[in-house]
Amino acid sequence: MRKTTKRLYLIPVLSKALDILELLQAENQPMTLEAIHRLTKVSKTTVYRVLKTYVHRGYLSQSSDGMYRHVTRPKKLRFGFGGQSADMPFSVEVTESLKSAAMAVGVDLLVLDNCYDGPIAIKNAEEFVSSRVDLVIEFQVEQEVAPVIGDKLAGAKIPLIAIDIPHPHATYFGVDNYRVGIEAGEVLASHAVRVWNRKVDWVLGLDLPEAGQLVQSRITGAFEGVRSAISDIPEECFVRLDGRGIRERSRKLISDFLQRHPKDKYILIAAATDTSALGALDAVKEQKREKSVAIVGQDALAEAVEEIRKERSPFIGSVSHEVSSYGPSLINLGLSLLRGQTVPPYNYVDHKLVTRETLGT
Repeated sequence: MRKTTKRLYLIPVLSKALDILELLQAENQPMTLEAIHRLTKVSKTTVYRVLKTYVHRGYLSQSSDGMYRHVTRPKKLRFGFGGQSADMPFSVEVTESLKSAAMAVGVDLLVLDNCYDGPIAIKNAEEFVSSRVDLVIEFQVEQEVAPVIGDKLAGAKIPLIAIDIPHPHATYFGVDNYRVGIEAGEVLASHAVRVWNRKVDWVLGLDLPEAGQLVQSRITGAFEGVRSAISDIPEECFVRLDGRGIRERSRKLISDFLQRHPKDKYILIAAATDTSALGALDAVKEQKREKSVAIVGQDALAEAVEEIRKERSPFIGSVSHEVSSYGPSLINLGLSLLRGQTVPPYNYVDHKLVTRETLGT
């Protein structure tokens, strides 16, 4: 009679990881990597990677002399995230990046939608307090409610990270707004020099004033970037418009402006966000003024990038804020704060200029 062997559905690397953890639990004293390797007979490379993972997840501690020790497993951390708006593409990308990063390190994430509305953001902050989250990551656009949110979380002793908009009691995370503005302005100026022989009738800034001076410095920087290359543009030709980061509002503002200036052929538009920039593009196309306008945005949204690829599009560039890096960076920043580590008050993300040339089209 043929003998059958029962099949075991085991994961070898997981078994090795558990052997390492059980050894440290049994010894209940600090151990070196070499000792763990010798006693478990697991390869040094695997032992090293498993130990670093356990330390990162809070199962082990590592002392300054390199010794590892089992520690009582802390409760699973829970972060609160107030998203800017589920209707804003950049906010959605930040949310997805953050969800993936939180899952990767075992952090629970309570996501609430601020709906691009200050009072809702305050209610969400109150929900974070009542839910007793360990840390809050706030992404909301209203500077006026920032002190209210900051005070509520500080009163509950909950650390706060604020994306793009500074909040009292918060660690800042986001782009260097003035610098990304400068680079957007330089692209616009380069276009005017190369295509229009330095002629500029208007420089428009689709601004976001309710976000406060820091975000407004995107437009300040853009204007300065244009001035640095074309110094003889009259000051009255630089005009800020409150696009509020909303596509339809921005479309209407630019449409009205173009209708009031039907004969002007050299108009540069710097937008605080790609959503506003796409609204400007809608207006330009509706009025068939593509040759008269050049637009640069911020965020490098997928729709904006596809438009930039088109050879004759007036949408000539955007500054990528590298949104895929937001999630891992924010989670690591939050963990550092909770561990009591010293972190900078301002944490700037990398950014990258996206134009037709950089895309290789």
